[in-house]
Amino acid sequence: MPLFGSHLSIAGGYYKAADAAAQLDMQTVQIFTKNNNQWRAKPLTDEDAERFKSAVEKAGLKSCCAHNSYLINLGSANVELFEKSRDAMIIELERAEALGLSGVVMHPGSFVEDTEAGGLKRIAKGIDQVHKATKGFRTELWLETTAGQGTCLGHRFEHLREIIDRVKQPELLGVCVDTCHIFAAGYPIGTEEEYRSTFQEFDDVIGLDRIRAFHINDSKKPCGSRVDRHDHIGEGHLGLEPFRHLVNDPRFDELPMYLETKKEKRDGVEMDAVNLKTLQGLIAKKKRSGTRKSS
Repeated sequence: MPLFGSHLSIAGGYYKAADAAAQLDMQTVQIFTKNNNQWRAKPLTDEDAERFKSAVEKAGLKSCCAHNSYLINLGSANVELFEKSRDAMIIELERAEALGLSGVVMHPGSFVEDTEAGGLKRIAKGIDQVHKATKGFRTELWLETTAGQGTCLGHRFEHLREIIDRVKQPELLGVCVDTCHIFAAGYPIGTEEEYRSTFQEFDDVIGLDRIRAFHINDSKKPCGSRVDRHDHIGEGHLGLEPFRHLVNDPRFDELPMYLETKKEKRDGVEMDAVNLKTLQGLIAKKKRSGTRKSS
């Protein structure tokens, strides 16, 4: 069974995200290690790290991760921004390592006014520099599949393959598959045939063994729109079936699946709890029907 979790706030202390995950009966959690819209970061203290790790252990959470700042762009041809992004990525990994996280999910980057090829080359170069500065770390970098808005890279599986092939230590890289993003990028996963075909393509291009985690989000926009807009599970253009395929796929048992849906309440109930119940219900229905199939 997958490890279900969500992206939760660290406001008031990192440990509060772990406590909130436990209260929602989740098995994992994703956090920002700092304000995601600022370059500067308040120093991470030993007490911060220890309280968080203690809360994670108490809650029995596994495969917790961080998401990098949205400001970081290793694909930029602007030397100042590239270097600032590289330095910020090093800090992200240092903080995640101190917190005992399994990975840092990172958007590959955007080539802006340059070329796709140039952007991919710089991303690999930046990752190499980050790896060199964090030698011996246990926390991995996880490349995220993207929707492909503007000049963002990572919306084709081939983009991630090229980055992995170019880096000097590919064994230190994983992939985080976002259901909304791959759908918006043009990969259909609605029917069982579409789901099998898309993940076969992923396996052929990248390899399923490279997947470390999933972001499980429905999409407000249709397949191929290349617009990144998350929706609650079953309420967008994806509907329930893609998630039924995913949570019952034995190849992804025990992998973390993080919700990144809007934080809000409906009839006084946190939507994280509603989305989690929906996902768990898909597993239960599959098992009760006796029609579970390997994919």
